Amino acid sequence: MGEALDLIPVVAGEIRLADRAYLQPERMAKLIQAEADFVIRAGWKGARWCDAQGRPINLISLLRKAATRGQIDCPIWIKPRRGALLALRLVAIKKPAEASAASRGKARRSAQKGGHQLSKQTLEAADWVILVTSLKSKDFTTDDVLGLYRLRWRIELAFKRLKSLIGLKGPPGTDERSARPHILAHLLVILLLEPLVDELADSPRLAHAA
Repeated sequence: MGEALDLIPVVAGEIRLADRAYLQPERMAKLIQAEADFVIRAGWKGARWCDAQGRPINLISLLRKAATRGQIDCPIWIKPRRGALLALRLVAIKKPAEASAASRGKARRSAQKGGHQLSKQTLEAADWVILVTSLKSKDFTTDDVLGLYRLRWRIELAFKRLKSLIGLKGPPGTDERSARPHILAHLLVILLLEPLVDELADSPRLAHAA
């Protein structure tokens, strides 16, 4: 099964934080219907961006207009393959110069590796963190939304770091009776190690494992 935003049961009132692989309009609609919310990273051409009437919007044009201000927080709509337009909110912030240079370099390497021409629009978008959310501005400010996504990124980095410490990979086999205890045991080890992770980060063995 591929990555899916609604892979696990949706709980009303929850906020799901996800990377750009989860920009899935039909599944996003299911979360909204279940009274849950989300904050999802987006690529500039990762969705069919529209205005309230369903007319296409050029996301790069929005980024260019906001370049001086360095921040966007506005309504936007996404057109799914089936069903009604999704009324959402676009939140974007321009990256610091060092982060922009790193993102542009990554985009160039990816294009070179894939053997395709890198577009000017992709380089412009690399200067921004682009988010789509169902959270309402009256309840969550721009900084709140950006803070939520930063939290997702910190959790991911911490989890990758801890996985390297305990060697968590795939479970032994596909039988749930053995896979579940294997994963739960490793999660228990993570909980025990988490208070010590800052001290362990200086270990030469950890550096070698990374």
